[in-house]
Amino acid sequence: MKKPLRALIVEDSEDDTLLLVFELRRGGFEPQFHRVDNVVEMRSALSLQEWDVVLCDHVIPGFGSIEALRLISEKGLDIPLIIVSGAIGEETAVEAMKAGAQDYVLKHKLFRLVPAIEREVREALNRKERHKAEEMLAYMAAIVESSEDAIIGKTLEGIITSWNTGAEHIYGYTADEVKGHSVSRLIPPERPEELKEFYQRIKNGEHIDRYQTQRLRKDGAIIDVSLTLSAIKNGKGEVVGVSAIERDITRRKREEKERLRLIEELKEALTNIKTLKGLLPICASCKMIRDDRGYWERVETYISKHTQAEFTHGICPDCRERLYPEYTIRKGNTGAG
Repeated sequence: MKKPLRALIVEDSEDDTLLLVFELRRGGFEPQFHRVDNVVEMRSALSLQEWDVVLCDHVIPGFGSIEALRLISEKGLDIPLIIVSGAIGEETAVEAMKAGAQDYVLKHKLFRLVPAIEREVREALNRKERHKAEEMLAYMAAIVESSEDAIIGKTLEGIITSWNTGAEHIYGYTADEVKGHSVSRLIPPERPEELKEFYQRIKNGEHIDRYQTQRLRKDGAIIDVSLTLSAIKNGKGEVVGVSAIERDITRRKREEKERLRLIEELKEALTNIKTLKGLLPICASCKMIRDDRGYWERVETYISKHTQAEFTHGICPDCRERLYPEYTIRKGNTGAG
């Protein structure tokens, strides 16, 4: 099965163009090609689609390989350009290579064309893949650096190899202060075996997700953190280090503790609330109430014991008239002599 190839051919001769296409097909390619012979046509062709290779005659009336290379460079494209010329001197070839041409092939030695194209297309693809990988690494590095969580890389011996801005904010150490040093400086003295236990679990293939523990800041403060630990593997799949994402949850733990305290207080208050229900024996004369043990108590004493209510005292209008008639203004009496 022939390999597809998008070839932009810069050539003023149709016969030479057909000869190049024939050679490409004979070499195992199925070319999709377009021929141009001036700067305007080439600029348009570069804008219309992507090309795998540019095959360019060194000298065309009013145009040539140097101008073609300049156009490719202006557009910021990484397209291999191979010069295919009837005759080209060594000095001219060196000049063209310095300008960016990947190779040159003489028209009477076209047997070199297909191997040159295969090599340069492969190299161009490798460059694109490397560029994508570098962009992805830069993108991931930006995410790591801008994260509010501490993201820390460590060897299996616990030596810190990477330390982001989030780690600086949480622990108070700069990257220069901790890189190359043991992460044990972040472990509180009362947790001496924790690091060893975690790393053994990572070596055994475990992933530790959101484990809550405590860590030690540079200023000596103990903080609550949530840890996510995972293995760093090399190209052979071997565990060579540990990646840690550490989140400061001190405030959240404090708020949880306060919330639990309030809940307990509420439960206690609800337990202490006593309600009155059922029939209450009350004296028809003095209004004293008989409790469950058979003792008689004043109404306000009984209610205070069994509810949260408190009493204040006053005198109703009927009692005031009965007890203190001299201070009572009777209806219809305006007090006039």
